[in-house]
Amino acid sequence: MLIFTLPISFLPGPNNLLSAVHSSKYEFSKTLPLISGMVIGWFLLGVVVGLGALFIQENSTLLDILTYIGVIYIIYLSYQISFASPIDDDALSSEELGVGTGVVLQVVNGKAFIHLLILMTTFGSVFGTDLLGKMIIALLNVAIKLIGWLTWALFGSALKIKFNDAKSGIFINRAFGFSLFCVAIWIVLPIDAIL
Repeated sequence: MLIFTLPISFLPGPNNLLSAVHSSKYEFSKTLPLISGMVIGWFLLGVVVGLGALFIQENSTLLDILTYIGVIYIIYLSYQISFASPIDDDALSSEELGVGTGVVLQVVNGKAFIHLLILMTTFGSVFGTDLLGKMIIALLNVAIKLIGWLTWALFGSALKIKFNDAKSGIFINRAFGFSLFCVAIWIVLPIDAIL
């Protein structure tokens, strides 16, 4: 389970990129509420997917719909990031993302559903097939994911320190926004089209 989860936790994905972007704009400490929402959302999603793994596997249309909703939301976030002003202290507090955004991102994150579905179906009986077993798997998984989110947020914060002028800020916003857009496209394309 760790071999499956650990590498994925550090790859660029919606949560990791959003952690880095938000931290590069607002600083690490102001990104913690967003990451807290990611933790809550990922854990709850893990329990729901764990309990409904069989139902979700049998109703792939539901997963497809949620994936496309998630892709639209991620593209929206990538647009907001790409065209956000790099240094505008007056607007900073109103644009900060919080706990709610972190939770919502998990609900519409098709990649999270797929990750958790694989995790729950492959390793779902490691700690038992009841609610407690699913909660333990979800909790261990979110603890590992948290390390990745915090690492990416620290990376974003380091970028803010290193590149603190307006021109660099615009470049960083566009680069992260484009990266997040690429993740959205990657989520929606079939695996064989990518290879």
